[in-house]
Parts: sequence; C-alpha cells; structure tokens
Amino acid sequence: MRWLIVALIGALAFLYGRASDWAQPCLLAKPIPVIALLLWLRSAPAGLYRRWISLGLLCSLAGDMLLEWPADLFVFGLGAFLLGHLAYLFAYLGDSRRLAPAALLLAAAAGAGMFTTLASSGLGPLLIPVAVYALAISAMLWRALARIGTPGVSSTSAWLAAGGAALFVLSDSLIGINRFVTPFVTAPYAIILSYWLGQWGIAASAIHRLPR
Repeated sequence: MRWLIVALIGALAFLYGRASDWAQPCLLAKPIPVIALLLWLRSAPAGLYRRWISLGLLCSLAGDMLLEWPADLFVFGLGAFLLGHLAYLFAYLGDSRRLAPAALLLAAAAGAGMFTTLASSGLGPLLIPVAVYALAISAMLWRALARIGTPGVSSTSAWLAAGGAALFVLSDSLIGINRFVTPFVTAPYAIILSYWLGQWGIAASAIHRLPR
C-alpha cells in the first residue's frame, strides 16, 4: 500500500507541475508512479510473469523520460514503449497461447482504428514506425484479453491485465491524435491518467496472479 501512496503523491506532483506550466517538477515527478509500481511489484509471486511485467515497466519508465525530456525524442520514446509492449506480450503468452478469436478481432479492430486515424493525417517518415507500433500494441491487447477465462489464470489477474492493456491502448491513441491529428486542451491529462491507470492494472495483474 505504501508504494501506491508514493505513486499517488508523484502523480499529483506531476499534475500540479503540468497545470502550473512548471517543467522541472514535471520532469522530476513523472517517473515516480512507475518506479513505485516497480517496487510494489516485488510483493508479487516470483516467476517469469513478474519478470516480464517488471521489464515492461522499466521500458515504459525510459519512454516516460524520453517523451518528457526537453527535446524532440519522440521516436526514441516510441521505441522504448514498443519494447515495453513486447515484454507485456511475452508475459501474457506465458499464461495462455489459445487463439481467442473474439479477443483477436477486438484487438485488431483497435489497432487498425488507431493506425487508420493517424495515417489519415499523413505520418510521413513515421508511417512505418507507427504501423509497427500499432501492430505490437494490438498483439499485446490480444494476448491480455486471451488470458480471460484461461484455466489456471486468476480471473482478477486476467481482468486487471485486460483493463490495463485497454487503457494503455487508449493513452497511446490519445498521444497520436494530439500529436498528428488535432491537438486538444485536455490531452496531457487524459493521456497521463489513462497511462498510469493502465500501468497500475498491468502491475496489479502480477500481484493477483496465482503462483505456478
């Protein structure tokens, strides 16, 4: 619980800095929630699932800092988050490899919708990187959804991972819309809140996972 309180304090500090247009508190506070989740994750059952989720959080932490740094490091941040999604994908594959066609269709629709929306505005040289990213995040969402109803997988863990993955997809979609389609005033808050809640859901799925 103490690490979740630390995460909340860091989140509030970041939101205050963002609302005040104060760059330094944002840069210092942004990594705190994910660092707190990593420390909280130590209480999860040991195993490959926890290791892959931890690696995903570490990659996301790198992506956080690259996107927040006062320079245009968007492509590098995209790469860090891509690696994070792949880590989560491997974690979910460790629990279930069933096809789950309904989950596949839902995830494919989400990824295709994201990519089509962004590509319609003209991505230029980022077309291929964004396409690869959309494919990776769709695969991650598919495998998170596929854990639901899998024998031996805690339903609480499965739903937390699926909800976290869906929120992560939402956050990334909002980043793309705000950057490439049409900026909107509430974007910074909608993006970061859905992102943090998504990461919490994914980390909590490891906490509630049944030991194997």
